[in-house]
Amino acid sequence: MLIGFDIGGTKIEVCVLDESGAIRFKTRTATPKTYPLFLQAISDLATVAESDVEYIFTDVGIGLPGTISPATGLMKNANCTFINGHDLLSDLSDLLNKRVHIANDANCFALSEATDGAGESGKLVFGAILGTGCGGGIVFNKTLWEGPNALGGEWGHNPLPGYEQHKDGQTRSCYCGKENCIEQFISGTGLEITYKMLTQSELSAPAIIEAMRNNEDAALSAYHAMIDQMARSFAATINMMDPDIIVLGGGLSNVEEIYQDLPAQTQQYIFGNEFNTRFKKAQHGDSSGIRGAARLAKQ
Repeated sequence: MLIGFDIGGTKIEVCVLDESGAIRFKTRTATPKTYPLFLQAISDLATVAESDVEYIFTDVGIGLPGTISPATGLMKNANCTFINGHDLLSDLSDLLNKRVHIANDANCFALSEATDGAGESGKLVFGAILGTGCGGGIVFNKTLWEGPNALGGEWGHNPLPGYEQHKDGQTRSCYCGKENCIEQFISGTGLEITYKMLTQSELSAPAIIEAMRNNEDAALSAYHAMIDQMARSFAATINMMDPDIIVLGGGLSNVEEIYQDLPAQTQQYIFGNEFNTRFKKAQHGDSSGIRGAARLAKQ
């Protein structure tokens, strides 16, 4: 069996997968606000999980928004800011007396879907989370690719291809310090920004999608702009690594119209105009991240 943790700003969740990939145990607790309490919470959850399934794990997988710096071995870019700058891998390994494996949450999502989800039939799978922001992960032959800079799949922080065609009078600054990142356009937040620029009024991403379905002009314009921005962004990825399947997760992945509109638009930007990559909705939904974390032990 495999055990994985999904770390977020408000909760820590643990699950156990059996040999068939079924979830045998799952529970969560609130995320503590200090590093020592954070470590203890993970230890306590591991103990509870082992007791419930009557199995002693040798390996533990951890998925979280953040990464280990290849240069220092310390955590960086985590939304639980109190773990940044700590050697979380070593500290947890010592506390749990187990081998610990840590990966970005988008990588865990991609690994899960490529292993036994929507991308299972693909040899090369790109997983893209389109939520408040957007992240990605690359899996080749069921093996996660992180790279020497731990940047594998971080396509959301490339500049939007064809930005000039979407220039709307305002540069979009990203929290990463750069401008006009893909994340600032093809996320829920990006859709809201586009709509606000068109109307000078604010509307949530779900409300914009609902208005689009009701044929409201500004919402339709914002939606079609986003589809073209997605198409340009994914085409750049396809031209570079040509994945068999692109699996979409996050809130925007639930917009069914995307799977009809996006492939045709993407084909316009593909080199040679032949397009066989499939866009698919994540099979495991919100559980993909934690399932992928559990599968890190097999990497």
